[in-house]
Amino acid sequence: MDPLLKLLVEGTSHTPSDLAKLLGWTETEVRDRIHQLTDEHIILGFRAILNESKLGQVRVRAMIEVRITPERGGGFDHIADRIARHREVRSCHLMSGGYDLLVEVEGATLREVAGFVSERLATLPGVLSTATHFVLQAYKEQGVFIRRSSGEDRLSVSP
Repeated sequence: MDPLLKLLVEGTSHTPSDLAKLLGWTETEVRDRIHQLTDEHIILGFRAILNESKLGQVRVRAMIEVRITPERGGGFDHIADRIARHREVRSCHLMSGGYDLLVEVEGATLREVAGFVSERLATLPGVLSTATHFVLQAYKEQGVFIRRSSGEDRLSVSP
């Protein structure tokens, strides 16, 4: 993997100056490479991971298992694209196993998320069934711990 991408994916908040020192590059080379990777759609964006509970903003999140009928000529892609375009959808993944898509949805209230599922998602042509699982607590998000129990920095080892 590209050494710059490796550092960026690790999620550390390095400045271009920090990255240049770590890689032995100039700051201009780092900035140019980031622009190139963005233009090539390899880097799709950068996001901060927030502890929303500390901000006092509690959003309702749900993971929805969706079973669908693949479309002729488009397979799963067309319907997955249609689902992913909704503003409530944070992520949409084709899965193996008992369901076809795993859709992560976010809304201001439980009623808002439930309404999206029952009125807009489940009624789409090709959607056979949905199973909704509401997120109660996030412990780790994209490799970053959200909430740690005090004093537990390591996994316990048992004999």
